[in-house]
Amino acid sequence: MSDSVKTPFQRKRLRGEQLTVGYDEAAILNQVNFQVPDSQVTVLVGPNGSGKSTLLKTLARILSPREGQVMLDGKDIHKTRTREVAQKLGLLPQGPIAPEGLTVRELVAQGRFPHQNLLRQWSSEDERAVGEAMEIAQVTEFADRPIDGLSGGQRQRCWIAMVLAQETDLILLDEPTTFLDLKVQVDLMNLLVRLAHDTDRTLVVVLHELNLAAAYADYLVMMRDGAIHHHGAPDTIFTSDNLKSVFDLDAHVIRDPHSHRLICVPAPVPAETRDIEVGIRIA
Repeated sequence: MSDSVKTPFQRKRLRGEQLTVGYDEAAILNQVNFQVPDSQVTVLVGPNGSGKSTLLKTLARILSPREGQVMLDGKDIHKTRTREVAQKLGLLPQGPIAPEGLTVRELVAQGRFPHQNLLRQWSSEDERAVGEAMEIAQVTEFADRPIDGLSGGQRQRCWIAMVLAQETDLILLDEPTTFLDLKVQVDLMNLLVRLAHDTDRTLVVVLHELNLAAAYADYLVMMRDGAIHHHGAPDTIFTSDNLKSVFDLDAHVIRDPHSHRLICVPAPVPAETRDIEVGIRIA
């Protein structure tokens, strides 16, 4: 790894050690070490096939590593009971699907399943958690509506409410902004950042949108070919050189004068190169 930086947080509740993970015979992650900074928004970016979703799924106990281990509060997560993990870590996978006709309240209530058992059925504590989760995610007004009748952005907030009802302080989200309009993406990222900063939660988010990643990440991780190439504060690693090395993208990185956030602006193709490409296509 390069660009290693120290974070202000001494605890590292969730970390991966020497992770090698793959599908069938192909290895996607190769000897990856990764410590999730507590109480921050960590964003994973990288080109398709770089391993960012695979890393997230391994941290979430969905995939088991061929080598290495994931440690949660000092214990191997893959040797820990499912219910115990679910009481500490919440996951929002990419493109979740709810059963047809399920209402928003019923969906959010599923987040309380890790807290249920034969001796502890639905309680006022569960009701409180569901109500608070819907309020934080701003979906209370949809409580009795079917989830499949809502817009994409509204549905995504409902799924986030379900994870919030789980009442974990570790939340992993796999591409939560995919297929959403830009305004909805921004609103969703604002919600996630408020969750981390106002309620002391730790979030790990996989994103494709580079400018959203630079704008909202406290800690940014750039992956390529199954390895972490750069990691640290966006001000440190969101650079033209790193975007070229990781994404093969020629771009300028500038700072917006109003928000003071970093912005990636793809470099224009030189006129002579455009003319050659057009000629090739015509031919």
